[in-house]
Amino acid sequence: MALEQQWEISVNAKLCKKCNLCVAFCPKKVLTGSGAPEITSPEECIGCLQCEMHCPDFAITVRRRDAK
Repeated sequence: MALEQQWEISVNAKLCKKCNLCVAFCPKKVLTGSGAPEITSPEECIGCLQCEMHCPDFAITVRRRDAK
């Protein structure tokens, strides 16, 4: 049985200035990219909120998914 992803990550492209601080601070390398960040491994997210806390533009949100 596979574990369900517990965290939902979203990037607001209108607010993002492509500084990649979120990529640099993500301990699990959920985000990648050299321009706009891409969410490449959402299942690896541990909900540490490092990407959200370090984003100077408030372009990233991390939310816990509701249990089904």
